[in-house]
Amino acid sequence: MSDGRVEGIKAQGNVKINDYIQCKVTHCIPNVRAKERFLSVVNDKGQEDQILLIQVDASPNTVHKTASDEVYLRIGDESIRLNHEQRLNLEYDKVERSFEDQIVENCRIEDLDEDVLHLYKKAVGYEGEDLYQPLYARGFIHPTTDGVMQVTAAVLLFAKYPIRFFPNSRIRFFRCEGGSEEVGTSMNIVKQHTIEGPLPVMLQQAKKFLSSQLRDFTSLNPMTGKFNSVPEYPEFAWLEGVVNAVTHRSYNIYGDDIKVKMFDDRLEISSPGRFPHIVNRENIKQVRYSRNSSVARALTDLGWVRELGEGVKRMYKEMEDLFLDDPEYLETEGSIVLTLKNNIVMRRIRREERISSLISPKWDGLNDYEKKAIEYTYSKGSITTVQLHQFTGRSKNFSLGILRSLCEKDILALNSTSSTDPNQHYILKGTRNE
Repeated sequence: MSDGRVEGIKAQGNVKINDYIQCKVTHCIPNVRAKERFLSVVNDKGQEDQILLIQVDASPNTVHKTASDEVYLRIGDESIRLNHEQRLNLEYDKVERSFEDQIVENCRIEDLDEDVLHLYKKAVGYEGEDLYQPLYARGFIHPTTDGVMQVTAAVLLFAKYPIRFFPNSRIRFFRCEGGSEEVGTSMNIVKQHTIEGPLPVMLQQAKKFLSSQLRDFTSLNPMTGKFNSVPEYPEFAWLEGVVNAVTHRSYNIYGDDIKVKMFDDRLEISSPGRFPHIVNRENIKQVRYSRNSSVARALTDLGWVRELGEGVKRMYKEMEDLFLDDPEYLETEGSIVLTLKNNIVMRRIRREERISSLISPKWDGLNDYEKKAIEYTYSKGSITTVQLHQFTGRSKNFSLGILRSLCEKDILALNSTSSTDPNQHYILKGTRNE
């Protein structure tokens, strides 16, 4: 096949065709498992021909290299050559990925939660009466001489009490006063809560509980110029953080659990394990990979995990839409920590009524760029010509004209020591001394 045209392989000759078939042995170390078959076609010249189909089975526990000692990973429609560090991380992840497929010998079929199984049966569109057939089909349970056995992924997803088998399969919530976590006599934890259960139930409970803990604040509505109540963080952002932690954590790490810590100015979600091989904090919006592929697939079926990496991208966008800082990822020796900042400045709350009375009567008479300048100034505390230029994409002269216009309308005030002050900026009028 080439550019949508069927060329066929007969013109390649038997020697070349056999070389293709033998690639799994001659070019792969160790050998890959592959099946070949020929498909009869008519080529682009109108002649009878064939296409060689080679189906390569996945190797969940093995890293294969080429004869020249190179390792590639298929991401989307590209084959990415891995460097030494990425290769080591892939080997590490292969061990982790095999963990979710290991049999949990002391878990029996009666330990599974039928309510969750009914949800899963409906989610995958299975209309038969056998509640366990979808689990057989997806490799979650296996018949053995000792009865039906469950793999790790099945226990985490469907067992009534997964914590019996994996004591750290839980989410622990801590609410701390202030902006840091204190210990000893200065300990500032004011609330603790533990969430357990099969993963779909745990996620539902986490969503409900965290919603009750997060605060609402007021924010400038760009459509009306008035202040509306908005959540402390976009729901999608913090829920996506929790879902990712539950889906992608290293379940073979014992002695640690998922932690959600709420401070006055930020929310931290800590997940045991490290970034899986080629994923890092710089490319996390573009590269998608799951160390727990069976868990991820089931949670996708159940509507928790987003397809095609959409979730992380949207998390960034939702934070940006509320003028909040980008999510921050930190990789420690044993965990990944996601931080969402709420950028709450209490003096903003104290001055809202005064600013609202200043802006609201004039809002309808402002153009879109003047409104954008006010939004930015309110969110960030101040604005410069360059910042408005970058925010709107208009020229610096145009941006300067917008800011001067708002000064003439007694909405903004110039903060400057002289006309050539390099640090001059504009603030909302009446907030200079706060």
